[in-house]
Amino acid sequence: MSIQVLPDALVARIAAGEVVERPSSAVKELVENAIDAGATEIRVECAEGGRRLLRITDNGQGIRADEVALAFTHHATSKLQQIEDLSNIHTLGFRGEALASIASVSQVSCVTRHKDEQSGTLLRIDNAKIVSEERIGRPPGTTMTIEHLFARVPARLKFLKSNQTERGHIDGIVTRYAMAYPHIRFILSHDGKLTFQSNGNGLLRDVLVEIYGVNAAAQMVPIVESGASRVGGQSISPLSTPHSPQVSGFAALPLFDHSNRTKITLFVNGRPVQDTKLAYAVIQAYHTLLMVGRFPVAVVMLQVPPEDVDVNVHPAKAEVRFRDADSAFSAVQRAVRRTLLDNMPVPEAPSVLKGVGSGRWGVGSESATDSPRVEADLGSIISPQPIAPETPQPALVGSEIWNRVGIAKQGEFETRQSQAPNYQLPITHYAPQLPALRILGQLALTYIIAEGPEGLYLIDQHAAHERVLFEKLLAERELGAVSSQALLDPAPMDIPADSAYLLEEQLPMLQDLGFEVDHFGGNTFLVRAVPALMQQDDIVAGRADAGVRAKATA
Repeated sequence: MSIQVLPDALVARIAAGEVVERPSSAVKELVENAIDAGATEIRVECAEGGRRLLRITDNGQGIRADEVALAFTHHATSKLQQIEDLSNIHTLGFRGEALASIASVSQVSCVTRHKDEQSGTLLRIDNAKIVSEERIGRPPGTTMTIEHLFARVPARLKFLKSNQTERGHIDGIVTRYAMAYPHIRFILSHDGKLTFQSNGNGLLRDVLVEIYGVNAAAQMVPIVESGASRVGGQSISPLSTPHSPQVSGFAALPLFDHSNRTKITLFVNGRPVQDTKLAYAVIQAYHTLLMVGRFPVAVVMLQVPPEDVDVNVHPAKAEVRFRDADSAFSAVQRAVRRTLLDNMPVPEAPSVLKGVGSGRWGVGSESATDSPRVEADLGSIISPQPIAPETPQPALVGSEIWNRVGIAKQGEFETRQSQAPNYQLPITHYAPQLPALRILGQLALTYIIAEGPEGLYLIDQHAAHERVLFEKLLAERELGAVSSQALLDPAPMDIPADSAYLLEEQLPMLQDLGFEVDHFGGNTFLVRAVPALMQQDDIVAGRADAGVRAKATA
């Protein structure tokens, strides 16, 4: 086969593959254009995960009538004039590839009016071919409508995931830019239903409330640079210079963590980025503060001089290269670490070592027969159970132990709510069956102490209780006889915006498990009924919220 120059249409589709990988890629490019145009309100509408329809409307300055068609030409941009401008980029877009790439793989309608003109322009393009152009009336700003994305590129279309997955990617794009630009009002809807809205008042905390919910946002504190103080609500660092990396944002206290690092959101000069080293700097800032296998939740804004960062290293501009990467790493790590240390409560030394267990073993009134030395050292921690050799107690095995330590309503435990977080250590050993055990007492209100043929056993009563409920629920489900009990007061749950639709899709499955959950509006759900085997204290909205987040990242 001889060498030949590819046709322009084929070149356009190949180039589009680097810029527009999925519907969320088109949303990203158009939202960036709206931000660069000075918009204060950006509305994103999607249908069928963006496959059938994407519409982005802004109130920015618009496009001049004689430049609308030119804007859809490859390498046409108003943001660069000469090669030196690449080292001093102040805009999100600059390559002039986005509109041309989108138009080459979809049907596009562009309705725009420049702020200095009296009328607007409607341009229709069908897979890189201009169909019509006419003058119309409309307010200043731009509306881009993309229909049937990848309809004529079946190879690309078949690699798209489900509508729910593509919807999740779009949600992630919009919420990240809402965090980066809290002064812009973002409105997102899917299939005609409003799913996210920020108020554009310039307060990042209000955006976090809309994304993570009120309870989660309350666990996040503003980042203050290392060695800085706050004056008038601003972080003032006597050690910083105009060329030093500036760090801001919010970091969650260790009580609010996540199962992976997807909740570490990074921005460099207002641009969402994926940077392994910066993410590791955030993780290092939480060193010794989080359990192994848990990751922080943080929104970190890094501001550096434009000439010190190269954003032209990735087709989607999702990665950047720093002139001094170590300086950026240190600035982020110091700022987040200092913020955490300044906001961590100083624990008081308790007379009784508290833990995370769900109850305390009820101790009889008989005097213990343990040695005085042990009684003196551990009396405030272990509630001793008398062991009388002449009247041995029958050994407990299997479910007998769980019946005694797992069900609070039988009166065997006195429930005590702990202030410590519910941490669960990873399981490193699986035993097929418990041997015969004899209960001795309880350690730190958390572990059941039992004696067995191979030595001492520590049973996490909180985990055991949860496992008992789980096994019973599964058994009832297999029999198709899950009974429910209505709650006197429905329990509200605030679900993160990028996960609420997942919960809504799983409502029928939850109903089969005995849960009655209703969508209350926005990202709020109400739990009205739960499986009868559960108790009121077991209904914790945070647990359901954590489950939805885990599914969203699965």
